[in-house]
Formats: sequence, C-alpha cells, structure tokens
Amino acid sequence: MKRVKQLNGSAAEVEAAFYEALNRGDIDALMLLWADDEEIVCIHPGGPRLHGHAAIQASWEAILERGGLQIRPSQLHETHNLMSSVHTVIEGVSSSSGEPAHLIATNVYIKTPQGWRIVLHHVSVAPGAVPAHEHPSSSLH
Repeated sequence: MKRVKQLNGSAAEVEAAFYEALNRGDIDALMLLWADDEEIVCIHPGGPRLHGHAAIQASWEAILERGGLQIRPSQLHETHNLMSSVHTVIEGVSSSSGEPAHLIATNVYIKTPQGWRIVLHHVSVAPGAVPAHEHPSSSLH
C-alpha cells in the first residue's frame, strides 16, 4: 500500500490527525498516518493483536462502518527522542447508555522519511471513574 501524503509535523500533530480521522470516520486519512512498515500493530479493547496494513484497515472499517467515533483524548503523557515518541492518553468516550467512560491508549510513533507515523495503537478498557488530571512524579514506581 503506497502512501503519498507528507506529514512532517510532530508526533503530537499526527496524533491529533489520528483522533480527528477517527471522529470523522475517515478510513483513508486514518491509514495514511500509519508507517509503511508491515510490522505495525493495533490492539483494540478486548481484541486480538493485529499486524500489518490489511488487518488493521479491515478492523477500522468494521469499527467505523456506522460512522465516526466520539473520542476525546486527554492527559497526554509523552516520552520521546529524535526518532520515536511514545504517548499514553486517556480516551474519553460515551458508553451505549450515554454515561461517560474512558479507555487508556498507548500510541507509538517513529520518524520516517515521510514524517512521523504510527507503528502501534493499543487501547484497554479502564476501570472506574475517569481519573483526575495526573501530575508527573519524579519517581518511576
């Protein structure tokens, strides 16, 4: 699958474009944000590990067949260097009952000749209430 679109901004800009494409239900725009490498991985909540463009695109097509999602990413925690960036975010969503709920996502980006691209999107269902905004701590554990 050949990509032609250039996105030479930051990993954060690619992430914003990713959530915008999800909210619009735009599969083409969504898939342009992934790296050309077939070793890309996507794990949806409760789902299997998907490898490669074909499997990932098919999964998004099934998820978005009724239209866009209403995901509000917040509380970004970012770790990066010159060639990679790892983001964890809280994804605010509405449950089928209309109650607010949240998911926790990890998005990994690498810098390619075409700009920053997604290589991993992993989402888990988060228990309990949406956490208050976390403040970075000085310790790892």
